[in-house]
Amino acid sequence: MKLAAHILAAILMLKAGVASGQGQPPPVPWKAGVAVVKITPGKNMWMAGYASRKAPSEGVEQDLFAKALALEDEGGRRVVFLTMDLIGIPADLRKAVEHEGASRFQLAPESILMNASHTHCGPEFRIGGWRYLEGMEHKVSEAAEYGDKLRGNLVKVMGEALGRLAPATVNYSHARCGFAMNRRLPTRIGFSNSQYPDGPVDHDVPILEVLEPGGKQRIAVMFGYACHNTTLSFMKFCGDYAGYAQEEIERAHPGTVALFMNGCSGDQNPQPRGTLDLAKHHGRTLALAVEAGLITPLKRPLQAPVKAAFERVDLAFATPPTRAQLEERLASKNTHEAGHAKRLLAILDHEGKLETSYPYPVQVIHFGNDIAMVALGGEVVIDYALRIKKELGKPAVWVAGYSNDVMGYIPSLRVLQEGGYEGGGAMVYGSHPGPWSDKVEETIMGAVMRLNGMLEGR
Repeated sequence: MKLAAHILAAILMLKAGVASGQGQPPPVPWKAGVAVVKITPGKNMWMAGYASRKAPSEGVEQDLFAKALALEDEGGRRVVFLTMDLIGIPADLRKAVEHEGASRFQLAPESILMNASHTHCGPEFRIGGWRYLEGMEHKVSEAAEYGDKLRGNLVKVMGEALGRLAPATVNYSHARCGFAMNRRLPTRIGFSNSQYPDGPVDHDVPILEVLEPGGKQRIAVMFGYACHNTTLSFMKFCGDYAGYAQEEIERAHPGTVALFMNGCSGDQNPQPRGTLDLAKHHGRTLALAVEAGLITPLKRPLQAPVKAAFERVDLAFATPPTRAQLEERLASKNTHEAGHAKRLLAILDHEGKLETSYPYPVQVIHFGNDIAMVALGGEVVIDYALRIKKELGKPAVWVAGYSNDVMGYIPSLRVLQEGGYEGGGAMVYGSHPGPWSDKVEETIMGAVMRLNGMLEGR
């Protein structure tokens, strides 16, 4: 009877330990710092995300922000996360931040992760092929002016976060949120950009919470979700659902900074969509999922060391069009196709050739042996998140798209072969020759696995 009583007591103690979060690895000493800067344009300007817009913005519905979270392990190894309520990150902006991070703060490129929320209600500051086109001088000028100011703000907020490094407790957890829906609807004549409830999704909400020692005050909450920030299409600056989710979390936890990192949401849309009330509703829904992650008994202390690797791989385009083909496309009744041809011809005239590949950024960060973060450039489709989580074999894997450079849509081989908007059709809105070659997924996954292997071997 005594033995049975002891066994019962042990079982009850084990259950109590799991329920209270015991049995997890012990907390690791970290230092953390967080900072925020407002990046809302000071005047109306052209907006990014929808080619149908024919005029500049008409005011501000919600301010836009850049935020920095700096973490340092007990060995002095640091990583800085920069999140922005913006459409994307141009390559020259990433390189400028890399340069300033190295010269001012002794940060290696792999120690900086930049992520854009991809709100479609932010400023257009990507110049691309505009600089070669007559009649675009006003757009080029205001984009360059905003970009210069943004560069300074990002360096400022990064420096402030590093300057505030102080002892902290950092935990990882995750939850679920369900409003993202695949938007590649198969039809009799191809794939339509429309809601597709049977398509692949990833409803995971990964979360890092940063607390003061003792856990009395929460300093920061960084969370992710794979969904386009396209609830809205109006003419005012706004962070869309991600902006409202951050706002809701900060309102519920005074003194806390909320940072959003977009996932592999290239083929994911919020549903339903189209109104400001829906953007706020989705924001509350995502914030509620984060709250669930903050109170789960299964959250785990972030382990050290922090290790990072970064590489730009040559991502090949398919064979680019010839000058004769582009000149023929100028007469297309599709204005976007004709405009694309005009931009490519201007690039040919000024640079003598079209690009055959793109230096594509891939970043991997490890926290101890159990949590891996993978950051990919561009508008990455959900197939990558699902495959990376399966193949990395870590207890927890956080995959982000829209990171370090947003140059266009990044299809998986499946999506590339299916075609449609994300498969190559969207290339007509930019200045790349497009589409990508059929080695696109193989090249990216090869880089992810190579960098992951390097970190595991360190």
